[in-house]
Amino acid sequence: MTNKYFEDEEIVENDLFYVCYMIERVARKLHQHNKYVVNAIGYDELYHLISVANVLHSSNPEQVEEDWINEYKLNEGDFDITIVDKELCDKIPSELDMGKVYSRLIVDTALPDEDYVSGIIRVYNNEICETIDNYNGSAYYEPSYVIARAYNEGGF
Repeated sequence: MTNKYFEDEEIVENDLFYVCYMIERVARKLHQHNKYVVNAIGYDELYHLISVANVLHSSNPEQVEEDWINEYKLNEGDFDITIVDKELCDKIPSELDMGKVYSRLIVDTALPDEDYVSGIIRVYNNEICETIDNYNGSAYYEPSYVIARAYNEGGF
């Protein structure tokens, strides 16, 4: 995928990882599902964000959260991903952990000629995210090839 602003620069997997990480941060802060954040921002703005990810990654993540919330007029919700059964989940994965899970899933299940932004929208709108984001289960810490296979087969 080519950078929106610099046509001789390619967007790399690390840029995708950063955007997935920030989607997770913003969703958690707002008590929303990741899908909400992705759909509210939309393709064009996600393309902008992934194109500037190599610069934004050196910014304060809390400030980037606030910027995304304000710029895209994202609203507070009532979904708290961190509420888990302590007997089933003793450690909630971090935003970085989940950014890695989702960026790998996007890459591992990429369709022919699909760009990263289309992959973000495709994956975050798939029902499998409900299973991955249920930390009372084990889906989120399965090896990436297992998660990709589950995605391709329609579930775990």
